[in-house]
Amino acid sequence: MRFSEHFNLGLTQPYLDFVDIKLDTDLPVFLDPSAIKALNSPWGNELASLLQTFFEEVLTLIRAGNDLKAQYLLSSLNERNEFHLGYSANESRGHGFGSGSAKSVWGALSQSAAVRTGLLKDLEDTALLIPGIGTDMISDAICNILRGPLIRYTQDMCNFYGVALTPDVDSGPIWNAEKGRWDTGLVPLPVTPFGKVILVPKILVRQRLGYKFEEYYRHFLLPQMQQEHLSARSDLVEVLSSGRERVTKKALMARFGKDKLAAVRETQLRPRVLDEYREYKTTKVSEPLSHEQFSEVEDNDLPDLSSLVTQLKGLEPGRDDADKYEKVIEKIFSVVFYPSLCNPKKQTELHQGRKRVDLTYTNEAKSGFFSWLSLHYCAPLIFVECKNYGKELGNPEIDQLSSRFSPSRGQVGILVCRSIQDRQLLLQRCKDTSQDRRGYMMVLDDEDVEELVRVYTENPAAVFNGLRRQWDLLIS
Repeated sequence: MRFSEHFNLGLTQPYLDFVDIKLDTDLPVFLDPSAIKALNSPWGNELASLLQTFFEEVLTLIRAGNDLKAQYLLSSLNERNEFHLGYSANESRGHGFGSGSAKSVWGALSQSAAVRTGLLKDLEDTALLIPGIGTDMISDAICNILRGPLIRYTQDMCNFYGVALTPDVDSGPIWNAEKGRWDTGLVPLPVTPFGKVILVPKILVRQRLGYKFEEYYRHFLLPQMQQEHLSARSDLVEVLSSGRERVTKKALMARFGKDKLAAVRETQLRPRVLDEYREYKTTKVSEPLSHEQFSEVEDNDLPDLSSLVTQLKGLEPGRDDADKYEKVIEKIFSVVFYPSLCNPKKQTELHQGRKRVDLTYTNEAKSGFFSWLSLHYCAPLIFVECKNYGKELGNPEIDQLSSRFSPSRGQVGILVCRSIQDRQLLLQRCKDTSQDRRGYMMVLDDEDVEELVRVYTENPAAVFNGLRRQWDLLIS
């Protein structure tokens, strides 16, 4: 049974912001530190900072010979079941950073030349340089280090989707970066017959880590060694019948080894190669899993947007169907704008609750319209107001959305309504607002939403073209 099924959400993975985990086993996806570091939001910066401070503290303790404290910090990265990510085929059991043994991880790190020489800097480097540490262990370690913000995320998602929280649940160890220690407390969390659950945003998981030992060793380190041996005309140089000289990777691995210990030894002689690999990875961060990939991993159906459009058309304008209208729009936007827009919130309170926004999305776009928008305008959050009116929108509705903007929250929003009679007049009202420096608003009616769905169904990459055209009209 999945989380969504247990809590009767009536939603499948495409409509959910979090990974819809199986409660009795693990899902074969993993938290990737590279994906976390690529986030643009303040929340993303918090996550990256927690990972960095924890690992720096552990490495500092190991280099200083403070073995007991290093082992204590590592001991809280042990096997836990509440995240349900990994390779467990049967009952979820966690995987632990170092097979559940703090001493084994400490031993691998303390004996590693990569640690002593400063070659190893980040958690993901362990995938390249520390024997016995792989994808499962690193992902499990990340889950534990990020437990604090992931608990807050879980609480937000439960509030958003209407999941009951059980009070006073043991939080488990939460990394306190300021004090360099693990804290614990009692917090509200969702609880199932299989135990407590901590949810993970689906934009952060991948089917494999970005840092891959084979990729680094074969495609970065060995080519550099090949060039050096050719230049030095070493005894590993072969002369082909054509007269061309070569040094094979096979010959290099036979002489110098092909495991992580060999990688550490050879990287120490060529530290720039590791720097180049790190730089390469910052420009090649893998994309979040698509709806199609999640469908394969979870054996779920793809989103049925046509049925949502049918629901939309069947709603009557007016107060009675206002909540249903907002829910349908949220489902459509959460599918069509994924993974650019994430972490939705309903009825976000502003100014101590004196103002509210129907829907608020975090803009984490790495490509497409919302990415371009974040580079040229203040758009960390995208605000959405849903007006299930049977009348034409006017200045009050425009002013209502614009009053939610601010330089810190963002100044871009989408106003969704049932129909637009005079598009030119409505566009001019939106332009007046932008020219007065009160923010930027795009307006979509039922026909626009239906067209958005049609374009997405035919070619998801083209879904933002219509928004860009409307934006160009807005700022012209």
